[in-house]
Amino acid sequence: MWQRIQTVFLGIAAIALIVALVQPLWEARVGEEKIVLTPFYLMQNGQYAYYPYALTAVLAVAGLTLTLLTIRRYDNRMVQMKLGLFNTLILTCVMICIVVFVMMLNKQYPLAQNGVAMYFVFAAVVCNWLAVRFIRRDEKLVKDSDRLR
Repeated sequence: MWQRIQTVFLGIAAIALIVALVQPLWEARVGEEKIVLTPFYLMQNGQYAYYPYALTAVLAVAGLTLTLLTIRRYDNRMVQMKLGLFNTLILTCVMICIVVFVMMLNKQYPLAQNGVAMYFVFAAVVCNWLAVRFIRRDEKLVKDSDRLR
């Protein structure tokens, strides 16, 4: 299972999503006040706002779950491809949520900086896409070898 390159890419995607869930997406300082956006909430003035920001975490956890399910289905490449393509859709939705929330907050606080989690989600999307590509290549190789028999 781990000797296949697509499993390594899926493992990297899972680790990147775990890191993205615990790191901040966006940070700003206004005087002494620190405003932080994480996948779960927006912390501002000591207050936590979960809605709509928790949508990012829900989708990221769904993507992490699909990544782990895709790793477990190494015996069926067609199911693995379908799960991988669906996971790409979910992870793209995570990226869209992040971009929308960050752009919305950048309008209010122009001197902010992006957090590390945004880049880890992008890495997870790329790794998932590469894994699907290698799964597809394996399936094509198996079909071609069946034709030669």
